Amino acid sequence: MDTSNLRKEYISDSLNEQDLDPDPFKQFSKWFQQALEAQLLLPDAMTLATATREGKPSARIVLLRGFDERGFVFYTNYESQKGRELAENPYAALVFYWAELERQVRITGQVQKVTREESENYFRSRPLESRLSAWASRQSRVIPSREVLESKVEQLRAEFPNGNIPLPPDWGGFRLVPQTIEFWQGRPNRLHDRFRYTRQPDNSWLIERLAP
Repeated sequence: MDTSNLRKEYISDSLNEQDLDPDPFKQFSKWFQQALEAQLLLPDAMTLATATREGKPSARIVLLRGFDERGFVFYTNYESQKGRELAENPYAALVFYWAELERQVRITGQVQKVTREESENYFRSRPLESRLSAWASRQSRVIPSREVLESKVEQLRAEFPNGNIPLPPDWGGFRLVPQTIEFWQGRPNRLHDRFRYTRQPDNSWLIERLAP
């Protein structure tokens, strides 16, 4: 199938160096807030790319569950494919794409597990069904049928009738600590604006414009 006829022009906005916050986390916060205000569908959805020890890559969509000057947090089963790959190779990448705003943010860095307390606090905030599912699903493992999964959920529902479900031992958060953060704004004629922040040894940030 030829998809060249899907080409579109980018006309929404521009990005200039004088408008950038010197702190990439503040710049991200500004863009993220604008994505929220635009009422985009799942503005917190991001592509997470990981790789095995041998460098074989994989990618999937996960949801951002918090960010600050320490990094960007998401939660998962530590025994899932991404969890196992991050245990072998802690380097990862995130991509946010907000099509309606013609914006993209790319983040690379190294991940670390969040504290057990952080994971417990987040787990308690999840809906009951999501907490049951975290126990029922051995994420990324082969299962014989959906019925097996649903039966496990019902078993757990009977086991925890009061809804007081503890944090599973193999479930929790990762924080990606960025080494680079790139902000991309679509522009006409494919002359897009791209600015990359690179963390320096003293934890300051070098800002550079990149060719589109």
